[in-house]
Amino acid sequence: MKYDDRTLTRQARELQDALAEFIRVYQFRDRDRICCHDVSVTQCYALDALVRRELITLNELAAELCLDKSTASRVVATLERKGYVARTTHPRDRRAVLLTATAAGKRLVERIVGELVEQKKQLLAEFPEEVRESAAELIQRLTAAVRTPAACPPSVKRPA
Repeated sequence: MKYDDRTLTRQARELQDALAEFIRVYQFRDRDRICCHDVSVTQCYALDALVRRELITLNELAAELCLDKSTASRVVATLERKGYVARTTHPRDRRAVLLTATAAGKRLVERIVGELVEQKKQLLAEFPEEVRESAAELIQRLTAAVRTPAACPPSVKRPA
């Protein structure tokens, strides 16, 4: 199927506007809900990554979160002080540190994700079955399409 450039430009602009508004509203809504658990959104993302990956180096975590290493280190240090993260020395590289979520960190992520899933259930209930079935796939495909090394250039620092 071929579209004329004006139609594609209009559709791309509508997608840009819709995604920008969605992300703006969503990030503040999640910030308000996640911060009720005594962690920032960035700390929650880091903890979630640690739960999903089980063991991860600080460099890998920084790359996954699109943070520089020093910012990721501060995020991890805060989570460690709160008892949600443990550090161990990498068995093959004594200079590297392996990070893992503690039992308390895993419980916290479970609780936060559980609350967020319940909210998504309420949201999805308003849509027809075929929309619900394709919603996650659409977002996953859009994310994969824009996830490139250029999406997080090293010169751009994201705030913690």
